Order: sequence, then C-alpha cells, then structure tokens
Amino acid sequence: MSAELPPPSPGEGGDREMPLIEHLTELRTRLIRAMVAVLAVFGALFYFANDIYQFVSEPLRRFLPEGSTMIATEVASPFLAPFKLTLVVAALLAMPFVLFQAWAFVAPGMYRHEKRFAVPLLVSSILLFFGGVAFAYFFVCPMVFGFFTSMSPEGVAVMTDINHYLDFVLTMFFAFGFAFEIPVATVLLVWAGITTPQALTEKRPYVIVGCFVVGMVLTPPDVFSQTMLAVPMWMLFEIGLVASRWLLAEKERNAASSAGET
Repeated sequence: MSAELPPPSPGEGGDREMPLIEHLTELRTRLIRAMVAVLAVFGALFYFANDIYQFVSEPLRRFLPEGSTMIATEVASPFLAPFKLTLVVAALLAMPFVLFQAWAFVAPGMYRHEKRFAVPLLVSSILLFFGGVAFAYFFVCPMVFGFFTSMSPEGVAVMTDINHYLDFVLTMFFAFGFAFEIPVATVLLVWAGITTPQALTEKRPYVIVGCFVVGMVLTPPDVFSQTMLAVPMWMLFEIGLVASRWLLAEKERNAASSAGET
C-alpha cells in the first residue's frame, strides 16, 4: 500500500499561500523579465545581424556553383531575413534565463525531491536542444545542401532566396532540437506514471521504426542521411530508458522513506 505524500511544508513548498492576484502579479513580472532579456540580447546582436546570417547560410554557400549567389526576391528581404534570424538567435540565447524565470515561478509549490529531479531535467533539456541544433548545422545541413545542389538539372542555376533558405534551416534546427529532447520526454512519461520502462522496452522495435520514419521525412531520400538522424534518436531513447529506470528506483525509495517516517 503506497503512502501519499503530505502537502508541501513550510520551507519546502512555500512559507504561505499566496492569493490569486499575487500569483498573477508575479507571473506578469516573470514574463516581463523574460521579454526584457530577449530584447536586450537582440539589441546587443542586431549590429551583427548580417554576420549572423552569413554564418547560418555557410552550409549552403559552400556548395553553390561558382558564380552563383543567394538572392532576395522581395524588396524588404535583405533587412527582414537577418532581422528575423537575429530575433530567433536572441530568443535561443536568452532561453536559460527565460526558463529560470519559469522555474522561479513554479518552484515554491514543489516538493524538495521534485526540485532535486526538475533541476537536472531542466538543464539537460536546454543542453539537448542546443545539441540538436548544433548537430543539424554541422552535420545534417551540409549533407542536405550538398545532396540538393548535386542533383540540380543541367542548365539550372542554383540561386536560393534568402527568406526561403532561412525558413528551411529554422525548420531543420527546431526539428532536430526537439527530436533531441527524446530522453526528457521519456523520463517525463515515466515520472507522470503514463508508462513504465518495461513497457517502453517492449515497444523498442516500434520506436526504432519511428526514428527511421522521422529521419526519412526530415532528410533527403538517401539511406546515409536518414541514418544520421535515426541512430542518434534511437541512442537518445536508450539514454532516456536508463534515466527513467533510475528515476523509478529513486521514486520508490522516496515513497518508502516517507512511509517509514509516518
């Protein structure tokens, strides 16, 4: 018979209950701080907007035929494309501070063992997302663009629009960033009691097939690039299984210690 955890005690879940208006006021303050942080980073980076776009477009430009360049087909594109990219980069760089504001808002209502679990989960989710973006930029994008430019029909000049390119790479970056969150998603599913490590282990064949299906959708139609995405996703799933087993054992130890205290 499992023992229910007591409500958060003073010093563990907050010293007092806050009325709704104070919660809303604090939420507004946290949101304003997060927005100010994003705008501050954007203001610092805006001067380098064109350099940032040059850096992000390098995986394509290295494969462009001699004499070909990227083009802007709209009047405002030379300004809007670097502007949008810099804003996205600012939001990503400010993400740790934004998530800290979210953590500071919800932490007072959490148990001590939940805080001990949530902090490494939060940090790992940030690192995994940036790892996915880096993997897409340094490994996947060069392969994708090399494949696309090599398959260009004879007589067709490859001259990519800067807005279309930006939309494509941002889709790739976010797709790989969220795909690399598989260990976090696995741990959260187990922590919430939706599934168990044993059930996920039994579904491993379906997970592997799903990884290759995602790789087929997000990469060019060649086996090598599909494998470059599918295999890391599979490995991340296995890491999530190991972490979820450790979490389940830790959860059982906490329940046993709580039952012993009562």
